[in-house]
Amino acid sequence: MDLLSTTLARVKPSPTVAVTALAAELRAAGRDIISLGAGEPDFDTPRHIREAGIAAIETGKTRYTTVDGIAELKQAVCRKFARENGLTYTPAQVSVASGGKQILYNALMATLNPGDEVIIPAPYWVSYPDMVLLAGGTPVVIEAGVDAGFRITPDQLEAAITPKTKWFIFNSPSNPTGAGYDRAALKGLTDVLMRHPHVQVMTDDMYEHLVFDAFEFCTPAQVEPKLYDRTLTCNGVSKAYAMTGWRIGYAAGPEKLIAAMRKVQSQSTSNPCTISQWAAVAALDGPQDFLADFRTIFQRRRDLVVAALNAIPGITCPVPEGAFYVYPSIAGLIGKTSAGGAKIATDEDFVTALLEETGVAVVFGAAFGLSPNFRISYATSDDALTEACARIADFCAGLR
Repeated sequence: MDLLSTTLARVKPSPTVAVTALAAELRAAGRDIISLGAGEPDFDTPRHIREAGIAAIETGKTRYTTVDGIAELKQAVCRKFARENGLTYTPAQVSVASGGKQILYNALMATLNPGDEVIIPAPYWVSYPDMVLLAGGTPVVIEAGVDAGFRITPDQLEAAITPKTKWFIFNSPSNPTGAGYDRAALKGLTDVLMRHPHVQVMTDDMYEHLVFDAFEFCTPAQVEPKLYDRTLTCNGVSKAYAMTGWRIGYAAGPEKLIAAMRKVQSQSTSNPCTISQWAAVAALDGPQDFLADFRTIFQRRRDLVVAALNAIPGITCPVPEGAFYVYPSIAGLIGKTSAGGAKIATDEDFVTALLEETGVAVVFGAAFGLSPNFRISYATSDDALTEACARIADFCAGLR
């Protein structure tokens, strides 16, 4: 008898986690490694948020809470949605979990039946398809390449919808590309969704505050209020507030769905970390001025990396609207051989050889559903990014 579940055979481990772990392992073995795989800011959590966590410990706020979040945090989430997105929710419409990933997972586990389809634009965050598979659903991937600015069109969305479609997962700005949908582009998609009332919308707005230049963030229920009752608007404190390790994600949507998600969470993790919940209250309700400083730094790093990569023959790197990733195409490098003798037939070959020969760790594009590309997280120091790009340029110069 096989010990492992047949469901588990349908999914794969997270490639981004694997790259980060390998980089750490090589560094521990003495290699000079620059890791650009992890999607987390290199900033400290802002002081007022840290102090709220410390205060929670000192005042004994360290016991179990209600399954899906303390009342104070749910109220703060409601205030956030009203203030920043023009969306009105009650605490009964809010769910809090141990990270944005758990929010998405809970929703899929609570709603998917065998045969249900979930539309996912590619490039996609690595976990979307595998979470759908774990929940018994079927991922339906729509590709949007570099020529399309990594954005799907209304016609593509229309063509992907079938009577079996249950969810459309929407992520803007995107992990891995940083591509964002402005209001006009998003309105084109919501117009399609209005014609298909059986399709629910799951947003991943985790990079909402990390947008650059003149780009303005918007979310589906904000652009098309008639989608309000069909939308689960998901977000969290991880990226914008430099709180990745605190593990707090949240969502707001229909009460029936939120109750179902609560049931899933009650039989898995139960409540998120109490200390982190109180810190998240401070994050959402407290000063927001530091976000502008974070954006300025990330935009400078984006411009540094984009310019350096576009100077390399064979690499094309679009300028992202947000997040802290670039997703360059290496179509011009496929079929070559590295100075170390590695054949570059795929983007996975490229990143493997790059790590082995230069010590730069990035994530291959196939993990995100679109090749031949690779993802760089530029959420690290200017010096590290400058050195990494120089090593990438030298590596590419050695390809024959």
